[in-house]
Amino acid sequence: MHSTHRPTPRHWDGSPVVSHRGRVLTIAANCPSRLLRIAQRGACRDCGNRIDWHTTTDKQPVALHPMELPARAVPEPLRWHVASGIAHSADDASGWCRTAHTILCPARAAPQPPSPALDHLRRRLALHTRRLLDTGAFTPRTPPTAPGACRPERPVVQLLYGRYLAAHPIDDIQCVAQTRRRTRCHQPVLDPAAPGHWILTPAVLRRHRQLALPAVDIAVYDLGGLPYAEQLRWRTQRCPIHAITTGAADLALAEWEPFDPIKHHAHLATRLPRAVRRTSG
Repeated sequence: MHSTHRPTPRHWDGSPVVSHRGRVLTIAANCPSRLLRIAQRGACRDCGNRIDWHTTTDKQPVALHPMELPARAVPEPLRWHVASGIAHSADDASGWCRTAHTILCPARAAPQPPSPALDHLRRRLALHTRRLLDTGAFTPRTPPTAPGACRPERPVVQLLYGRYLAAHPIDDIQCVAQTRRRTRCHQPVLDPAAPGHWILTPAVLRRHRQLALPAVDIAVYDLGGLPYAEQLRWRTQRCPIHAITTGAADLALAEWEPFDPIKHHAHLATRLPRAVRRTSG
């Protein structure tokens, strides 16, 4: 007579093997940020190489190279370190550090003569960009337009009684929500059924009283006439579908930067977009 009892599977140390079902990360309904901190990876729109998005101490997004580098190979002003998910532009006195992707991006000119290690890494990233281009896996974005052009590359947007500088043209602003396949949503934030409108307005609001700038009118994409919920959807950078899908987390940071007419003077457009001028007559 044979026993029907099966031995319990055990690890090498004798502990029983317990099967765990996979769990899905969820965001609490009362969480002020819907961003999964482990899912801030992205790709540079200029070279196609991988980047890691982090938030700085002043709540601005910064793209860092995903790998740590020896601190001795990176000049001290270019060193970054990450603590508790926050990126700090400083040295933490350790033997390793991070650096901004703009320093290594092969599609941009180096801001200063890099070290031999950084120059070698830039060459490796350039080779990877070439492979992506040859296989059709990456298409670089169009070159930025000159200041005052008819299609601002980084437009000024007015919403929620404030002004923000967008990272991309209005129709290229992408939803930051995560899809069911755990990829970033490819839908634009712009809703053709409820668009904003371009206006020419003074660059400096009267209540700010910045006397360092001349009285010049700039093109601003005004969303102030839309309902509050629609403006909030733009501020959270979500498409109309994911605006009502509360369970979907954010896979990227909202790419809004508080507008400063002095700091962002190079991005000011003094003419309305060409399509607007054609239809206004």
